[in-house]
Amino acid sequence: MDLTTLTDSIIILLASLLLIGVFATKFSSRFGLPALVFFIAVGMLLSRFIYFDNFFITQLVGTFALIVILFEGGMQTKYNTIKPVISSALSLATLGVVLTTAVIGISAVYILGVSLEEGLLFGAIVGSTDAAAVFSVLGGKNIKERITSTLEAESGSNDPMAVFLTVSLIEWIGHSDHDLLLLILSFFLEMGLGLLFGLVFGWLAVKVINNINFDSSGLYPVIAVAFAILTYGVTAVIHGSGLLAVYVMALVLGNSDLTYRQSILQFNKGFGWIMQITMFTLLGLLVFPAELPGIMLPGVALSMVLMLVARPIGVYVSLLFAKFSFKEKTLISWAGLRGAVPIVLATYPLMSGLPNGPLFFNVVFFVILTSAIIQGATISPLAEKLGLAGESGTQSHSLLELVALGKTKSEINHLHIHAGMKIIGKELQELDLPKEVLVTAVIRGEQIVTPRGNTIIEEGDTLYILGPKAQREKIKTIFSFHDSANAPVVPDVELIPGTPESPKFPSKK
Repeated sequence: MDLTTLTDSIIILLASLLLIGVFATKFSSRFGLPALVFFIAVGMLLSRFIYFDNFFITQLVGTFALIVILFEGGMQTKYNTIKPVISSALSLATLGVVLTTAVIGISAVYILGVSLEEGLLFGAIVGSTDAAAVFSVLGGKNIKERITSTLEAESGSNDPMAVFLTVSLIEWIGHSDHDLLLLILSFFLEMGLGLLFGLVFGWLAVKVINNINFDSSGLYPVIAVAFAILTYGVTAVIHGSGLLAVYVMALVLGNSDLTYRQSILQFNKGFGWIMQITMFTLLGLLVFPAELPGIMLPGVALSMVLMLVARPIGVYVSLLFAKFSFKEKTLISWAGLRGAVPIVLATYPLMSGLPNGPLFFNVVFFVILTSAIIQGATISPLAEKLGLAGESGTQSHSLLELVALGKTKSEINHLHIHAGMKIIGKELQELDLPKEVLVTAVIRGEQIVTPRGNTIIEEGDTLYILGPKAQREKIKTIFSFHDSANAPVVPDVELIPGTPESPKFPSKK
């Protein structure tokens, strides 16, 4: 086969993988399973025809995928929803991971016949939950906000602890004379640097994105992802927690007034799916079916210990003083799906040349697969049985599109009318809007209302306001509302500058 034919064949294969991955998500939602199960199955099927054993590429792709997934999750997380549960989430992300690592690590000593250090290493590899897997299952259910917020914050912040434990234990196995106190201090240093650099790069990204004018609106999502990758790289180089930095940076970005927020979010969703398809397909390719029967029983046994013993102990102890009911703790415990992070961490022992590296990788495969199949298929029914799930929520989507000619200094403000805003019940003509500012549309439920002078503003409306960038603060002041202390509160405004292209308006929140 010549190089041209080989290139064309690879392109066809990649296109086929993406198409199969996209269609697989349809089956995953129908059966209540995370899509990763189908991606792994596709990889295992292809492994019969394609030989692939490059763990370096797997680690590289996996790390890149984690950056994208954490960036997407962080941008969609509202700070005011996780603020009440942040202490519980951090307890799960630290103490919970340590307890899970300890329980599963001790179990691995007896089930796999490895040393205590190696058992703890395996526990660290599977110690953190996966946000993408959890919310691909819970996304269609109206789970109590406090629970979903806790799971979201935990999934976004527990990866750094798992990475730290994995790396530290590998170093401990290779050099048993490491100072334990020094390792503990290095953990706090990594977390501190991750938090600091996440805040700094988040602030910098907001300033750059909001103050730069590109000729193409498609460049805004690109620069946002570039900042996320840069945040990870710079933080990791100075031995900080790159994953924590990315999540914090995304939180800052997602909770700020941001140009083309919806364009960035939609790009991230698509990009995130591509990375998940690639990563889990690579996992399937790396698993050789002939090696599986020998480790199937210990793999399933450790998975059962993780789901039924280690994770519940981690959750119940971590949330001992939190104001969660027993039912809520039970659901949080069962929703601890494993996914992307264990795949990446399972390559660390292999890259370090540990004798049991291949064994750990194959067992991790069983842990991810059984967790996705068993827990993934039963989370929603369990939530309903515990009375913690309602009807699936529906979202209204605006179908407006801005057509701007030439470069302008104007922008569209996308504003949702919340309870408490002082303009509720007023007519548009009563608003003290500058003459350059115009309300171009009102979205009310599923309808688009043509704005007129006598149009009355109602709670739940979404207004699209066209005006110069210089009037941004004036618009915020006009549409501010008052809290219980009668202090003005600035509303959440979506900024969409006019450009030569035709960016879609964001959907109604």
